Amino acid sequence: MSRGSKAPFDVSGRTVFITGAARGIGAASAERLYRKGANVALVGLEPQRLEENAARLGDRAFAFEADVTDLASLQRAVDATVQRFGGIDVAIANAGIAFTDALATAPIDHVERTLAVNLLGVWRTDRAVIGQIQQRRGYLLNISSLSAIAHAPLMGAYTAAKAGVEALTDALRMESAPSGARVGCAYFGFIDTDLVRASFAQRAAQQMTSNSPAFMRNPAPLSKAIDAIERGIERRSARLWAPRWVGAMLPLRGLLQPLTERMMLKDLDGLAETIRLAEAGEEEQAEDPILGVSARAIN
Repeated sequence: MSRGSKAPFDVSGRTVFITGAARGIGAASAERLYRKGANVALVGLEPQRLEENAARLGDRAFAFEADVTDLASLQRAVDATVQRFGGIDVAIANAGIAFTDALATAPIDHVERTLAVNLLGVWRTDRAVIGQIQQRRGYLLNISSLSAIAHAPLMGAYTAAKAGVEALTDALRMESAPSGARVGCAYFGFIDTDLVRASFAQRAAQQMTSNSPAFMRNPAPLSKAIDAIERGIERRSARLWAPRWVGAMLPLRGLLQPLTERMMLKDLDGLAETIRLAEAGEEEQAEDPILGVSARAIN
């Protein structure tokens, strides 16, 4: 679901720049928008997968290896995209990673890398593309999460990053308005992607989500997120979300966090066991070098 301007924004013949486009939401967004006639630049850290995705789509797709923790790398990707297609009309700052860690004991590099990719990586992407987006009166979409408003244990760095993405999106939306450009924020619950499947493969995550309502803990089909992104781009929405129930949570954010804490604190022994599982680091050696989470479910 989404809300925003009702004026349609047709991507046919326009160029879309997507980070984290090797898999999941990024890859599926590229495919959907390509089918609607857009040129797509697939940007990320898995060059073989990016090239395969671009080749499968066709000659209006372009793959570029870039690291969102490196502004110069992103600027080169932007420059290459402009050289190839003439400009950038839409950008989706989607790259992200996840670790399941307790803040008091997490490896320092886990926390800092999460912030570097999930928060500063979005800011760097925005900084690299915003000149094009403003010049062409286009649309920039930052991928946040329901975690921006509901802050669960063992996800401290992730939730801090996603809350930060929401905040910087709000500011950039206002700053970009005089140019005619629009800036949106996407709030997603659990979506059936490699990242979520790998997160759920961890015992600590399984323990933490076991008491959550089924509609919240069961990942929604990837298509739900892509439908929301497609509608959001057409409307250049300020906010969009998936699954549908996430939209009801946004205006209730003042209640959601206290309810989340109350639910978690009802079973202190269970919470302590969940933290112990995370601190035990039983799956640390199996972590994916790019996504951060357990590699068990990564294809």
